[in-house]
Amino acid sequence: MEAYFGVHGALARSMAGFQVRPGQRELAEAVARAISRGEVLFAEAGTGTGKTLAYLVPALTSGLRVVISTGTRNLQDQLFDKDLPLVRGALGSPARTALLKGRSNYLCIHRLEGTREEGRLADRESVRELARVSAWAAVTEDGDLAGCADLREDSPLLARITSTAENCLGTRCPVYDRCHVVAARQRALAADVVVVNHHLLLSDMALKEEGFGDLLGEVDAVVVDEAHQLPELTSRFFGRSLSGRQLLNLGDDALNEAGAATLELAPLVPTVQALGDASDRLREALERPEGDGANESRFRFDPAVEPRACEAMQILDDHLAALDQLLAPASDSSAGVEAVRARILTARALLDAFAGATATEEFPAEDASPPDALCWVELGRRGYQIHLTPIDAAAQLQAAAARLEAAWIMTSATLSVAGDFAHFRARLGLDADVQLSLASPFDPEQALLVLPPELPLPGSPRHTEQLCETVLPLLEAAEGRAFMLFTSYAALDRAARFLAQRTGLELLVQGSAPRDVLLQKFKSRPGQLLLGTASFWEGVDVRGAALSVVVIDKLPFAAPGDPLLAARLERMEREGGNGFTNHQLPQAVLTLRQGVGRLLRDEADRGVIVIGDPRLTSKSYGRVFLNSLPPFPRTRDIGVAVAFLRNALQDDGELAVGDVQ
Repeated sequence: MEAYFGVHGALARSMAGFQVRPGQRELAEAVARAISRGEVLFAEAGTGTGKTLAYLVPALTSGLRVVISTGTRNLQDQLFDKDLPLVRGALGSPARTALLKGRSNYLCIHRLEGTREEGRLADRESVRELARVSAWAAVTEDGDLAGCADLREDSPLLARITSTAENCLGTRCPVYDRCHVVAARQRALAADVVVVNHHLLLSDMALKEEGFGDLLGEVDAVVVDEAHQLPELTSRFFGRSLSGRQLLNLGDDALNEAGAATLELAPLVPTVQALGDASDRLREALERPEGDGANESRFRFDPAVEPRACEAMQILDDHLAALDQLLAPASDSSAGVEAVRARILTARALLDAFAGATATEEFPAEDASPPDALCWVELGRRGYQIHLTPIDAAAQLQAAAARLEAAWIMTSATLSVAGDFAHFRARLGLDADVQLSLASPFDPEQALLVLPPELPLPGSPRHTEQLCETVLPLLEAAEGRAFMLFTSYAALDRAARFLAQRTGLELLVQGSAPRDVLLQKFKSRPGQLLLGTASFWEGVDVRGAALSVVVIDKLPFAAPGDPLLAARLERMEREGGNGFTNHQLPQAVLTLRQGVGRLLRDEADRGVIVIGDPRLTSKSYGRVFLNSLPPFPRTRDIGVAVAFLRNALQDDGELAVGDVQ
């Protein structure tokens, strides 16, 4: 790696501002060894290590086939459009690279043409949007909808112009030879380095999309960036679910495909309408009875005590059966109708599994030791999802990873708890050949950790308001430039109401606009305070004085009412373990580390972190959290924090304060 990362190496010669970082080179060497030896590497690298370059260089120079998986599509685009070309150019690498996303990210030409011909859209804006997308479709080379600036992220048109594994016609599609998904897969199969995201990686490993197994079947190494996200995502991808949105799309596709197959629509229209009504009634039946968790949005589903919901499922199944019978005459002559009927069959099988809480194909009842699966419900304001999810998918992931016979590099800034990888290893189901932990190269003296005294416990009704009152001088001194991160929407709403009355700062509140819009506003000018929940705790990068304060309301223990969490804890207790010590505590530590990591994103960054949870000092487990954070100087005095912050913003050099420990 000296030839690449050294003072006179290829990166230093080609990349302006490149700095030699011993931790980066150590990580690169570990990645190179793991790739060449086919090992499993857990590599924790603190912010500023430069882990992207540390895995890109070995991937490009290995001469082997490498898949790189990122946490989000935005990171995927940044890696492929910016980082990879930069490193390839610096190395003069001939390696072929490709970007591959899930099929829902690509325009489906067949469904676009069908939508134009059918002409039934919800509103005038969708009509105008369809015209703009059609114009873009005529010139796009890759069909990646991220390149269509005229399409809203939440556009209802998206479901009409993209395909899913269920409604894709495959080789029977009349425009198969022009399919953007097929072309993207072919480019990926021919590439040496392929960039995907976790959703696509897990979809392939769970064998959910036919054809993707060929993509990963011959891979030599898989690099998983932001690997801390993988265990939680795995359970979802190795389970099955059915939603009201899926049924709505199924009805729309049934009408569209039947029309294209010249079936008589008169009996189909009321049947599809009845299907939608039955789905709405199921949503109503899934509401919790008053006084029995009526406000829960996620809960375990037990058919033995849910007769109304089971009856609604049966009615829904009857309407699906009726729709299937009406479509049957055109099934042999229409690939589209045949695909819709296959989706109906799948939906009916899932309804049967939910109503009986029985196993599906993924969880066969006759299996001698089937994985534990939980049936649970997720309610939105109008929609619903019913899930059958493995409580612990580590065994499935382990088996799928073994089938690839590849090296695995798991890297993130947060994989360990106080230097121990046991929690991550247990949830992932993979044993590491090598474990590496590299601290951030940033000086911990760049930040001050504030643990305010005399705050009530988080369960107190006054906790949020008192925390806001306590940090108000700090927020005013920073003139905004602050994130306030909450563990619940209820606390966020209380804080927003309080701060709106007590400060002149502009509040950017999660939910008032898309996340990227809020971030862009926050970065654009000072005097703004951003309030967010889970999605702002990680994957957010604001550098410089634009972000100088991070306030975290409490230790991020998962909500005790979460059905999957409750099931996991019950299983641990049955097996003789301790759910709090073995799961809740380490998971909360990793989440807190992500939130704290929002502040120092660059070697010149300085600022203040406030954690408003007295349990950090009053409970014995508080030491586990503190020992897992960088060794920041600490204070309990907000006045000291205000002075530190003013000094940081003025850049007058170091501040010597007696109260900083």
